[in-house]
Amino acid sequence: MSEYSEAEQWQRAKDWVRTNGLWIVAGIAIGAAGIGGWRWYFDRRTTQAEAASARYDEVVDAFARSDRTRAMTIVEDINRQYQWTPYAALATLMAARSQVEANELDKAAASLKSVMDGAADKEIRFIARMRLARVQAAQGKYDEALATLKIDNPGEFATRFAEVRGDVLLAKGDRAGALREYLAARTGENKGRVDVDILDLKIRDLGGTPPPNTEDSAEAS
Repeated sequence: MSEYSEAEQWQRAKDWVRTNGLWIVAGIAIGAAGIGGWRWYFDRRTTQAEAASARYDEVVDAFARSDRTRAMTIVEDINRQYQWTPYAALATLMAARSQVEANELDKAAASLKSVMDGAADKEIRFIARMRLARVQAAQGKYDEALATLKIDNPGEFATRFAEVRGDVLLAKGDRAGALREYLAARTGENKGRVDVDILDLKIRDLGGTPPPNTEDSAEAS
């Protein structure tokens, strides 16, 4: 259930703060106070972002040491104190994974829904949505999972959404529907979002024929 590794998630958080933090803070502060107020506000938010980053590192470390209790406590702290930063969403994704591993599916679903509804980063929301659908499928809530996956304009995530829909439909017993979604994922614009080899295995298991690789076709021509 990991569309991004923890290292990639951490890098995305840093990139988000570096790219968006200044302008978001500046826009709020300039409208609310003068230059002096802006400097104070910006410095304060920068300090908070750095603190959130450090706390997120603690979450990663705690989970790595299998200290789940401490990790969950820090996740709660980040969400309470630094909810506006991307670290809150990323820490909650890690908490949800731990909850799935502990078979706490209701808690995992709640965690993922909070990220899906509240994260500032669109791609992080997409990741939370796909993971939530998988949790709902694991709970046997197949129709809810399919409803969760209904979204307009998934962009580069379209193939990933199609594969997850296929997994949900297969778990539901709809083999024809699953094959249809796997083929859609296989023939869509991938950009590294899906594992082509695994998709081909899924398609063959359902009696389908994987399409030729675009790269292979280009070489052959």
